[in-house]
Amino acid sequence: MQSTKNIIIQLKKVYKERNLSYDKIRAIIIHNGDYPPSKSTLSRLFSDGSEEDSFSYEGTIRPIAKALLDIEELEEGDDPETGALKALLKYKMERIEELELALAEEKVKYLEKLDVEREEYRRRTDFLINQIDLKDKRMDQLLEAVFQKDAHHKELLDTILACPARKQTDCEGR
Repeated sequence: MQSTKNIIIQLKKVYKERNLSYDKIRAIIIHNGDYPPSKSTLSRLFSDGSEEDSFSYEGTIRPIAKALLDIEELEEGDDPETGALKALLKYKMERIEELELALAEEKVKYLEKLDVEREEYRRRTDFLINQIDLKDKRMDQLLEAVFQKDAHHKELLDTILACPARKQTDCEGR
């Protein structure tokens, strides 16, 4: 039966995606009020190539599809494949909502991390600006000291050159 094959393929996708154990699947089936297939039947169903095997829809496929795909009841006129695909679509939509919620939470965490990093960079930048200002002040002080020293040397040189005793010694030596 082509529809059973497609349902098994869909069940395998959900089984792998949700990473369920056979015991968990059986527990869900029992919780839904259905009689669970044996672990060996579950093992056969989820093994490679099982799409080609023959399984009872009512006894095996339907309770598992109800457990994994959340199929409550098939609508009037729906064949099993349509019901499974509708349930898979419902599951995928719920999964998308979960992922969107997780993405929103990650975005909030990321934005909080960015805020912390921005604050750290702002603090570091302020520190470096203060260091540059301090360096500039020290350079201004040193430059002022150099100018004062030059002015003092010029004053001393002018005093030495203007000294009357120097002029007499200078003249006698010529």
